[in-house]
Amino acid sequence: MVSTLPADALVRAQTGEPAALSLIYRSLSPAVLGYFAGRGSEDPEALTQEVFLAVFSRLESVTGGLPGLRTFTFSVAHARYVDEVRRRTRAPVLVGYEVDGDTRTTDSAEAVALGNLDVAGGLLEQLSTEQREVILLRIVAELPIDQVAEILGKSAGSVKQLQRRGLLRLKDLVQPNESEAL
Repeated sequence: MVSTLPADALVRAQTGEPAALSLIYRSLSPAVLGYFAGRGSEDPEALTQEVFLAVFSRLESVTGGLPGLRTFTFSVAHARYVDEVRRRTRAPVLVGYEVDGDTRTTDSAEAVALGNLDVAGGLLEQLSTEQREVILLRIVAELPIDQVAEILGKSAGSVKQLQRRGLLRLKDLVQPNESEAL
């Protein structure tokens, strides 16, 4: 405590005497540490160090003897605590990821693709059988026209025509009012 400090400790510390600085630190730091711990500081030891760095750098401005030193020290401590509280309220709380506690779900890419095929499949069902076969082989299987013609036993021109008519029909199914606006 301050009462255990010699009366001249502050004056000696203000001249930069290491022993006096150490004596002040050993006398006041337990109370400052207790202040931070009692206030629920996240890192009371680090804040205590910050306080004494600030106090020792401005020691020459301290007036009022040892009681003035104690008042000044706890003023700095309070300011550091307020800064910590502000920093905590501004910073997001970081929490580790726990797989078991994660209730979010999302479909896999495969499920989404299959779901889209269901929608597309419903549209494809509205095409003629030949148009559907050509669209599936040309667009889904990505086969060139000559291979599709060979598979279906048709000419390349016939495959092109079936593809064009099938795509126009799909366009009408997806955007029914667009063809009327033309």
